[in-house]
Amino acid sequence: MSAQVSDGNEPNKVGVKTSRVGKRPVELPKGVSATISGQKIEVKGPKGQLARPIAPTVNIKLEAGKLLIASDASGRDASRLQGLMRALVAGMVKGVADGYERILELKGTGYRVEQKGTTLTFALGYSHPVVFDVPKGLTASIPGDSKGTVLVLQGADKELIGQTAAKIRGFRPPEPYGGKGVRYRGERVREKAGKAGKGGKK
Repeated sequence: MSAQVSDGNEPNKVGVKTSRVGKRPVELPKGVSATISGQKIEVKGPKGQLARPIAPTVNIKLEAGKLLIASDASGRDASRLQGLMRALVAGMVKGVADGYERILELKGTGYRVEQKGTTLTFALGYSHPVVFDVPKGLTASIPGDSKGTVLVLQGADKELIGQTAAKIRGFRPPEPYGGKGVRYRGERVREKAGKAGKGGKK
């Protein structure tokens, strides 16, 4: 049986492809609600409220406490957009239901962070302190037993908490010699061996 080859002028007869992950419904946990208005979805839960625009070729339906995501884009874009939107929506639902957390650790002599309201002040070995305002929608806390060397970020928005943690880490990324700087908890920093000192003359 020979395969048919399109000359490019015939319409695509292949049905819209679906993503294996994207076609799985997103279940709404108890206490979480979702509202779809035009090309916008909004979810609410105990940890907060999030909203996101829906791609023009993506359709989201709420049925029996589950969100169903489909795409009418052509070719492979259908499954890609469906899978992407499903992942984003699932992240929103988890965020408003349970929240996300990111922990940063400060390594280095004298490195510490202090908090006053929503303002964080970092001492990171520079001649001046680094002042940072925590974005709206996130909460920051410093465990009392950490002596200012541990910072905990919490929030419902996974993207925002990731961007904020990355920005703070960027104030003083871990250096390869000694590992001093700001790092994520559990992050493995590849340290380089220092240059061997030359033997002095006797």
